[in-house]
Amino acid sequence: MHSYMARPEDLTRSWYIIDATDKPLGRLATEVACILRGKHKPIFTPHVDTGDYVIVINAAKVRLTGKKLRDKEYVHHSRYPGGLKVTSYKDLMARNPEKAVEIAVRGMIPHNSLGRSMFKKLHVYRGGDHPHQAQKPLVWTGKI
Repeated sequence: MHSYMARPEDLTRSWYIIDATDKPLGRLATEVACILRGKHKPIFTPHVDTGDYVIVINAAKVRLTGKKLRDKEYVHHSRYPGGLKVTSYKDLMARNPEKAVEIAVRGMIPHNSLGRSMFKKLHVYRGGDHPHQAQKPLVWTGKI
C-alpha cells in the first residue's frame, strides 16, 4: 500500500471568510493557519501547499485575553545600530490591527519558502468589507 502524495495540479483551492469579532487572537490564528496549510483536507501533504485562501474580517474586534493588551509587545529590529523597535499591542491594535493578526498567523506556519507561499493566501481587513466578492467565499464554520 502506498501513501498518497498530493501534487500541485491535483489541488482545488477554496476561499473562506472568518469573522474575528470577539474571538481570541491565538485561537483565531491557529484556525487560520490550519486552513492555510491545508490540514483540514484529507489530501494534506506536508511538503506541498495544499491550503485554501482565507479572508479575515473585523480584525479590529479581535480579543486579547488577560493583560496581554497592556503587557504584550511586538519587538523587531531594523538591523541598524540602535534600531530596536518596541510597540505595545495596545498601540498596535489601535493603529494596525491587521498586522497583529498577520504576526500571529505567520508564527504558526512553516518558516521557509513553503510558508511564505502559504502566507500570501491570507487577506486581513480591519472592518467587515472586503474586495473578494467575485471569488464567492464560503463562511468558515469550524471551531474557534
